[in-house]
Amino acid sequence: MSTENPHSGARSGDRAAAPALSLLPTVDAPAPERADAARNRRRILDAAARIVAEEGPDAVTMNQVAHASGIGVGTVYRRFGDVSQLLWALLDERERLFQEAYMSGPPPLGPGAPAAERLDAFLDALVDRVAAQRALLLAAHSAAPRARYHSGAYRVMHTHVALLIGQLRPGSDSTLLAHLALAPFSPDVMHHLTVEQELSADRLKAGVRELLTLRS
Repeated sequence: MSTENPHSGARSGDRAAAPALSLLPTVDAPAPERADAARNRRRILDAAARIVAEEGPDAVTMNQVAHASGIGVGTVYRRFGDVSQLLWALLDERERLFQEAYMSGPPPLGPGAPAAERLDAFLDALVDRVAAQRALLLAAHSAAPRARYHSGAYRVMHTHVALLIGQLRPGSDSTLLAHLALAPFSPDVMHHLTVEQELSADRLKAGVRELLTLRS
């Protein structure tokens, strides 16, 4: 996990901190490792991704991943611990692409647009991302419900949202407000809204924007 403090510079309207997206922690990258260990890790994640694509995330077991990757089940357990950690590792890989888009991509999602436009674009993109990976996110969340809040992906998103809120509302408790803004994107909440309530992505995006402006 990243060791950067995700709350630094996010609380106030500090002009030096607000635009410093380069100071954001990054989604967890694997620690430096031997070439054979790196190849094994890649094979394990690729095997897990194939199983998810072909059978769904609920079909992922450590034994099945070991068989599909051709790597001993003991090695799979040593590398990832359990299925939930393996699924979160798979999500972190996909998260890097999303992170690149909002940290260095074109505006309004990336730098160069006003903070309000960037926040709207980010939350819209997050609706789409959670919808696209709903099953995998829900499986990882169900296996370890609190793991989301300790993942590198969540810490980066939280810091990004807190920085934008700090620019919009200097002096606000942007650290807390960022957690609250991200709360509706919990996999179980999004599953309830998109599957059980059958709400469209457009309606969810409109609802999030309306919620953020109720008292403006």
